[in-house]
Amino acid sequence: MTHRVYLSLGSNLGNRAANLQKCIRLLGKLGDIAKVSSFYETEPMELREQPWFVNSVVKLETQLSARELLSRIQQIEAQLGRSREINKGPRTIDIDILLFDSEVIKDSDLQIPHPTMHKRRFVLAPLTEISARVKHPVLGATAEELLQRLDSSGGEVRRLAPK
Repeated sequence: MTHRVYLSLGSNLGNRAANLQKCIRLLGKLGDIAKVSSFYETEPMELREQPWFVNSVVKLETQLSARELLSRIQQIEAQLGRSREINKGPRTIDIDILLFDSEVIKDSDLQIPHPTMHKRRFVLAPLTEISARVKHPVLGATAEELLQRLDSSGGEVRRLAPK
């Protein structure tokens, strides 16, 4: 069975755009990359004293289960030099599963839909760009509707010019 998955990618160390491009290539080994949003430069949210991020959202079609996907994503993060020394701190790459079909999963190490995606402009802007009508399975609103509801606390987001 093919699953439709949306992943949020972020990097704020090294060559941020190159880190995302490498990540997207590696994610392509897990299934078919159906869509990739533009890259966005975004301000850090929780731990504010760190470099700005470059973020993107990828639509992946995969045969992997949610748990298998999580394991493979963590392997990609490690391969790209992800360090978890500081919670919410600087990182070469961060990959979050936003949506996995319309499943709702609440485990200690895996929560789908991502529990804060509806509060984050750096997630909703690129998600809306590639799939404005995709619905949040708990809130019942589309990505576009969630983005429209955000106030300024959703963070500053600037779309980067294509290269």
